[in-house]
Amino acid sequence: MIQGPKIPTEKRSKPCELTLKDYQLLAEFRHLLARFLAFSEEAAQGEGLAPRQHQALLAIKGYPGGTAVTVGTLAKRLRIQHNSAVELVDRLERMHMLTRHSDAADARRVMLVLTGKANAVLAALSTVHRNELRHLMPLLKPLLAELAK
Repeated sequence: MIQGPKIPTEKRSKPCELTLKDYQLLAEFRHLLARFLAFSEEAAQGEGLAPRQHQALLAIKGYPGGTAVTVGTLAKRLRIQHNSAVELVDRLERMHMLTRHSDAADARRVMLVLTGKANAVLAALSTVHRNELRHLMPLLKPLLAELAK
């Protein structure tokens, strides 16, 4: 798995003053995020997908600019190794959730395209995810506003 950014040593050695409220806000944010992620995993499994498969479909469909996605781009978006993305794409292709097409401009590039089946499953999942986010919004808005101060 690709590792996230590391905190620079100079920032680690000089922490800012945090109040109990700061810790409570951060803890509540992590709780709500974990709650949403657990909801997401259950919803994906309910549609017969592993959570990572759902994430891949969403990353492909929702890629900024609406341009086609390569395996390398998918790996970066999911923060996984390229070979793991290839295995994920292989599984989704066997499930008839996506197809691979050579890029018309550069035949060496392979573009990932969702199938009708994938689009239908993703639409159902995205609808329930949007509804869950709307449900969490009243909890998130004041929390994020407070963190922004």
